[in-house]
Amino acid sequence: MSNQKSKTSRRRDKMSVENVICPRRQNPVGVACRYVTRVISLVSFPVLVLTTLFLLFLVNVQAQVKELKDLPPHPRILLMKGEEEQIKANIASDPVWAKIHRLVIDECEYLLTVPELQCMLTGRRMVPAHQAVHRIFFLSYAYRMTGKDKYRLKAEKEMLSFADCSSWNPAHFLDVAEVTMGLAIGYDWLYDTLSETTRERIRNAILTKGFDPSLNTGYAWFLTATHNWNQVCNAGITYGALAIGDEMPEFSKMLINRAISSIPLAMDEYTPDGSYPEGYGYWGYGTTYNVLFLSAIEKAFGTDFGLTGSSFLKTAEFQENMTGPTSLCFNFSDAGSGGGLSPAMFWFASKTKNLSLLWNEKTYINSEESLGKNRILPALLIWGSGIKTGDIQPPKDLVWKGQGKTPVVLMRTSWTDANAVYVGFKGGTASTNHAHMDAGTFVMDAGGVRWASDFGSENYHSLETKGIALWNSA
Repeated sequence: MSNQKSKTSRRRDKMSVENVICPRRQNPVGVACRYVTRVISLVSFPVLVLTTLFLLFLVNVQAQVKELKDLPPHPRILLMKGEEEQIKANIASDPVWAKIHRLVIDECEYLLTVPELQCMLTGRRMVPAHQAVHRIFFLSYAYRMTGKDKYRLKAEKEMLSFADCSSWNPAHFLDVAEVTMGLAIGYDWLYDTLSETTRERIRNAILTKGFDPSLNTGYAWFLTATHNWNQVCNAGITYGALAIGDEMPEFSKMLINRAISSIPLAMDEYTPDGSYPEGYGYWGYGTTYNVLFLSAIEKAFGTDFGLTGSSFLKTAEFQENMTGPTSLCFNFSDAGSGGGLSPAMFWFASKTKNLSLLWNEKTYINSEESLGKNRILPALLIWGSGIKTGDIQPPKDLVWKGQGKTPVVLMRTSWTDANAVYVGFKGGTASTNHAHMDAGTFVMDAGGVRWASDFGSENYHSLETKGIALWNSA
């Protein structure tokens, strides 16, 4: 398909506008630039303005383009061939890792009994998209760890079900990103077991329902966003590019370079101390996908291209301190109060060599049996492969503060006493993404009870059906 596309492109008028404003063809950025300029004559003036801004972004990508080396062989996303052995050794020697592995396998056994996901909209969202990563990641992991065909065959059915959808709902591009990531993991991890016909169907779907919408200026606004959409969407498209990069290397490199240039806009939100403006819940979403992105490009190319700055690494301390001794979080913005396991914390702990970051995570693992529903749980076993859970000790600092768009102060009297006193309070503004008029909000735990609390979040779809414009900050 990529060769056909290239031949068609070569027949284009050499004197067209694309040849005037776009980088020369051998540079991968030129591929996207040309794609966008071809539709300029078909759009209205407002869209033309957006198109121009998008092209300026591409020029910025051109200025920062990275020389990406050739991709390693499949599997190359997160877990290379042979790296399963370290995970197996951990499972055999550490009961915590054994529990996590068992939960993943148990969830896969359940997935074998349910129908494949279908692309159905609930309001403006394609809810099954959130499960694409969960199902395909889990099942692909189970096959790589056990070699049992039942897991790979179910993963293949899930991938083909999504591949056959008419679209992945680009109007809500998070859906596109999550489905693209799920199919990318399955395609890469199961590559040697897939027939060429199946590979082609999945590649086709990633190209036409993932990549193509990401080049549409009406959908690609996430490239200049500073919040979780940037992180999730760039990660999803990058996974697709890593998965099918052998078949269309220059185009895939362009997409990866585009993400490398775009994602710092979101990562700058963590400056200077790691405090995350969107709160606990969206930290778990945006930051996790940011880590998935960084982990994947570092595994594939041997470098993170200088993206992992100190402010981003500090955000693990923010997240850990956001949970009180009641196991409830400081739920400012639109977060719920429930805490929960964050596999990304194992990446941070490995990067910083600070195992105390996992104090809360160890508690969650020991106490929660619902962990099997955490959609990236297998990543915990990858990122934590060099960690001995018996070495995890409580943090020493009892006070943490962070500046930035949403300043917070988080204090406690103990990390080990369930009856400890805990206070968290925040500043900031109501215009921050996912914020509301909660500057000055605080929570307080004491004696195992949360005495002062934020009311928490409401269901988006329920509110939107009542005509409430949730995202209109004007």
